[in-house]
This record gives sequence, C-alpha cells and structure tokens, in this order.
Amino acid sequence: MKFAKLVDEYIMFKRAKGMRFKSQAMTLRQFSQRVGPIDVAQVTPTAVTGYLYRSKTITSSWHQRYSTLNMLYRYATTRGFAKSSPLPTILPQKAKYARPYVYSVDEIRKLLDASKILDSKHKVGEFSVSTFRALLLLLYGAALRSSEAVSLTMEDVDLAKSLLTIRDSKFFKTRLVPMGPKLTAVLQDYLKIRREMYGQPRPASAFFLNNQGKAFPQQTADRYFRFVREAAGVRRTDGAYNQPRLHDLRHSFAVHRLVSWYKQGANVQKLLPQLSTYLGHVGIAETSVYLTMTPELLQEANRRFEHYALPEVRYVA
Repeated sequence: MKFAKLVDEYIMFKRAKGMRFKSQAMTLRQFSQRVGPIDVAQVTPTAVTGYLYRSKTITSSWHQRYSTLNMLYRYATTRGFAKSSPLPTILPQKAKYARPYVYSVDEIRKLLDASKILDSKHKVGEFSVSTFRALLLLLYGAALRSSEAVSLTMEDVDLAKSLLTIRDSKFFKTRLVPMGPKLTAVLQDYLKIRREMYGQPRPASAFFLNNQGKAFPQQTADRYFRFVREAAGVRRTDGAYNQPRLHDLRHSFAVHRLVSWYKQGANVQKLLPQLSTYLGHVGIAETSVYLTMTPELLQEANRRFEHYALPEVRYVA
C-alpha cells in the first residue's frame, strides 16, 4: 500500500468517528509529502527522525507530531498495512507547557506599527497591512482564538449589529460575541478595502483574505505574526522557551479586562462567569488558566484585599 493512501484511509477513519482531526491530518499529509510516493514499508526511521527533529528546539509540537504518527502506525500495524513502526523508541523530555504571554498596550501598538513590513514593497507579505492589522485588533478586541478568527465567513460578521457568530469552535460549540464600536469600525474599514480589492463578497466566503484573495490557515497567520513580532522587538525575558504568540492576544484581553474591573471597583467574582462565557469556555476553571498573575493584576488584587481587610484589622486591634 502507498503511504499516501494509508494516510487518507486513516484520516477518513478518524473523521468517521466524529473527530475533526484537522491539525493531525495536516501533520500526516505534510509528512506524506516529505517522504514522497513510496510504499508504507519503505518509510525509514531516518525519514521519521528527520521530520520530527525539523527544529533544534524540542517543543510540545514535537510530541504532538510524534503522537500523531504513532497513532497512525498503531492503526496500520493492527490492520496488517505495516509490519512494524519506524518511530524512535527513546523520546526527548517533554517541554513545559507554553506559558501564556501578556502583551502590554504599548507592545500591541508596536505590533500594529510593525505590520507595515508586510507591505508588498518589503517583499514579505502574503497579507496586506490592512488585513493583518484588522486580524490583530480582532483577536485582542474580541478575545478570539486565532483559528476562530481565520475561519470567520462574511455571514458570521454582522457589522450592523456589532456581532460575531463563532461556529463549531473548541468543544464543538457555537457562540455569539458582541463587539464594541471601535472594533466594529476597524472591521468596517477592512471590509471597505476588501471590497475594493476583491469585489462584492459572497456570504459563505472567508472574511479575511490573503493577497491572492484566498482564505488562509491558522498556521500561515502564526508564521507571519512571528515576522511582525520580531520586527516589533517584542520578546520574552522571563526564561520561557516559547516566544509571544498570536494566541496570546486572547490571553492579554482576559488579563486586561480583569485588571480593569479591579480598578473600577467591580465585583470580579460575579463578573468572572460572564468573562468565561465570552471566551467560550465550559466553566470558570478553564478561564483561570488565562488569568496569569501579572504584577499589575497582583497589585490590583492586593488593593482590593486591603480595602476589605484593613477595616477589620483596625477593628480587632
């Protein structure tokens, strides 16, 4: 059996069980293209190792790729499509979880300004500057996952009502996300430019398009974000192996919103379920992952504690 055929059959098998299997399918097809049109038995340990160790840094992606290939070969060997697995038996230590990064407002401004490198004159761009800036502001302003943003269609974006429909996202849920007037204006400006470049869009067409007028995957947006981040000079200094990511704009929204509530004197415990719903989480426990204690957040929490605790301390004294 050809390896490419095995991959196609395995992907159909997983999806027939109700799984989306999007990122895993991309990994398998990427590896299939790398090894070429060969039989399953011709895939060598060297080819597998070369694919797994594409990067010198061992990140969580390494183990995700390994797991995907390992499950493919378990499927193949139990059905007689392969006699054995060419995957390595000694694995590198798993990297720590990619700790979220909280962008400051100033860093977000730097990212927006640095997106000018995507201008065609700089010969970097698969994206126009207007597309990328609108995408960044949407991710931060509406706290979307990057996969949700690039999956938006024209009919999902109701600018008249300032409302987004996020369909079948994580946990197979669909939710409505309201937008503020400033973010709505940003998307209106982008849509005007989009129409000038590509004409009147169809309802089912992608909202965000690349320079070829086509939809693009999340991985492409992530890759170009790294160019922009480097140009902006935004880097971690806390020793974590992963640099700030596109997805961290969502985390930044959550932390900034919490700090804002503390400063306003709002009932944060009462508002947390609303934040959880807005982010599309099943419960508050998932939201707590995003609420990293930044120095500013800790300071505001301490002030709130002192406001309630100090009167009691003075009374006891």
